Amino acid sequence: MRGIAAAVGGRQVWSDVSLDVEPGQFVAVLGPNGAGKSTLLKAILGLTPITAGTVEVLGGRAGRRNAGIGYLPQRRAFDASVRIRGLDIVRLGLDGARWGIPVPLLSRSIAPQRYAAARQRLREVIELVGASAYAHRPIGQCSGGEQQRLLIAQALVRRPRLLLLDEPLDSLDVPSQAGISALIRDICRQEKVAVMMVAHDVNPILPYLDRLLYLARGTALSGPPEEVITGEKLSALYGIRIEVLRDSTGRLVVVGQPDIAAGHAPTEPDAGPPR
Repeated sequence: MRGIAAAVGGRQVWSDVSLDVEPGQFVAVLGPNGAGKSTLLKAILGLTPITAGTVEVLGGRAGRRNAGIGYLPQRRAFDASVRIRGLDIVRLGLDGARWGIPVPLLSRSIAPQRYAAARQRLREVIELVGASAYAHRPIGQCSGGEQQRLLIAQALVRRPRLLLLDEPLDSLDVPSQAGISALIRDICRQEKVAVMMVAHDVNPILPYLDRLLYLARGTALSGPPEEVITGEKLSALYGIRIEVLRDSTGRLVVVGQPDIAAGHAPTEPDAGPPR
């Protein structure tokens, strides 16, 4: 990204955003409600046009290489009554765009090699996210963290080069947040997938990040965590006092980060249904 800007509903959301994301990097997109975090992901997908600057995604224009992108949008947890298996949720990443429900025996007889390859890939990706123990369980009976692992597997099943995750830690407890964050970092390293993840709070994911992008008050701040996460820089970005502390192990902790930055409406135009 080079100096990009975007507007939603005639209102400029942010401008002058620049960022490079390399294969195998884990990058967080942070900021308060209304800062335009989801808009940034949609600009990468070519769903929201930029009004200034340039974006190159996987060597082409935004929207032209989406087959190489895995995308997990904001979502609510599945209701306990949902009976579809976790395995079938993952499989939707392979053939969810087809009409109708796959018929296993028919699929096997028509294209046995493709059927076998699909089964093998499903096993691989479910094992990769650590979901083998519950993949055959109805997804409504899985915990929030288990559901997120299965959905990440769905986004990975077609071997994307870029993975876009919109608030996958939302509504998870602290241990689940740490587990999902560590999983994403491991996927970056093992699969050489570039990951951009939207989050509200940097603290649960900070130990795993390579780079981060803060959006607030229509502007942006990006770079490695040790360069960006300083009290002086974050206070200037948000327009309020923010402290950055170190705990007894030397890990950074951000204190005073607002949920809603001054000068912004309390909801984001692209935030989807209320949670």
